[in-house]
Amino acid sequence: MIIKSSTSLRNDYNSISKIAHDKAKPVYITKNGEGDLVLMSIDAFERREAIIDLKEKLLIAEEQRLNGEQTTSLDSAYKRIKERIDGKV
Repeated sequence: MIIKSSTSLRNDYNSISKIAHDKAKPVYITKNGEGDLVLMSIDAFERREAIIDLKEKLLIAEEQRLNGEQTTSLDSAYKRIKERIDGKV
């Protein structure tokens, strides 16, 4: 965990930005010794959002499977995707 003070952010933005980009992890910003903000690069944020979106879709699919909804085998799904890529559909 990377923790920096709001004073550091104000006085040395460039080095904190570099840390956020180089480490690709959130930088926690404190104010008066208490947690206040989380700073991260746009790339790290977008990756995190994509992971959350994927996990949400997987959770929905798992709920559907557990509720007995119709599923598709991996082979069948692969075949349908390949057909679309090859322009047969």
